[in-house]
Amino acid sequence: MVNRTSRNYKDIDLSFDPHPFTKDLAVKKDKEAINNAIVNLISTRPYDRPFHPEIGCQIYSLLFENFTSITKASAEQTIVDVISKFEPRINLISVLCYQSTDDENEMIINITYLYDNSPEPITLTTSLSRVR
Repeated sequence: MVNRTSRNYKDIDLSFDPHPFTKDLAVKKDKEAINNAIVNLISTRPYDRPFHPEIGCQIYSLLFENFTSITKASAEQTIVDVISKFEPRINLISVLCYQSTDDENEMIINITYLYDNSPEPITLTTSLSRVR
């Protein structure tokens, strides 16, 4: 007999849009919930969350640097550190950062990971851009 354990991950949709039928808050499940949590971790600056100054990513400090191989490596390592420290539900496979071809002020981030309910790797693509 094979022992299969699977978990269902749920999170509320941070857009706070109501569900069209029940009018309750919409729920994100599994892949969408994990993607939401990863983007929130990357987007959170240190000291942004009250009573948890340790949660945050230093990626925004790298956005104003010239995009070189050193900046790329630092950005990738920063993202790997924050995800492996604060997102225990996934097994991180790779993190790749590169500069957008359309906008030199934008960094594209590809994160590939596995979680226990997924038979194949999932790739999350997000972007960060500096405002000034």
